[in-house]
Amino acid sequence: MNEHKPNPKIDYGPLAHLIGTWKGNTGLDVSPEPDGQEASPYYETLNYTAIGDVTNAESQLLAVVRYQQIVRRKSNNEVFHDETGYWMWDAATTTVMHSLTIPRGVCVLAGGQWSANENQGNSISLAVSAKLGDPDWGIIQSPFMRDHAKTVEFRHEITVEKEKLTYFETMVLEIYGKTFEHTDQNELIRS
Repeated sequence: MNEHKPNPKIDYGPLAHLIGTWKGNTGLDVSPEPDGQEASPYYETLNYTAIGDVTNAESQLLAVVRYQQIVRRKSNNEVFHDETGYWMWDAATTTVMHSLTIPRGVCVLAGGQWSANENQGNSISLAVSAKLGDPDWGIIQSPFMRDHAKTVEFRHEITVEKEKLTYFETMVLEIYGKTFEHTDQNELIRS
């Protein structure tokens, strides 16, 4: 695979730790069902590609990393989650942004901060969130999803330590007459 190498003149900040291909086979998806919940073990590939920088309104400079996540159930090897989006770094405000699209009619723009884990060497953590109706970091969804599986909150945390990436993601849904925390977590190794 011919991967883009980051331009050394662009400040990717903490996003530089993401760039590359990651694979993991210890994933666990806990999703809502009408009569409770379902836990599905999965494996996945995450590709993060440095795509450069963009300038907004001639005053905001963002470094941008594009990603695609393909997730397969261990039980039958079928793709059950395909997600694409961008991670953006605003060095001037030290803000991390994550925009994503899920092909179910849901889009999210989450924002947050990052931290260096000094006691773990070259390790960083990213934490972003969004809420339905939030004026800054929000969620947009199709009328069907709004009426049948409304996403009301999104939280995503990533830790990168050398060649290992771990994440924990929560989408709070209003579905089947209840509020449910749909979670995904995995540990991936850079390949």
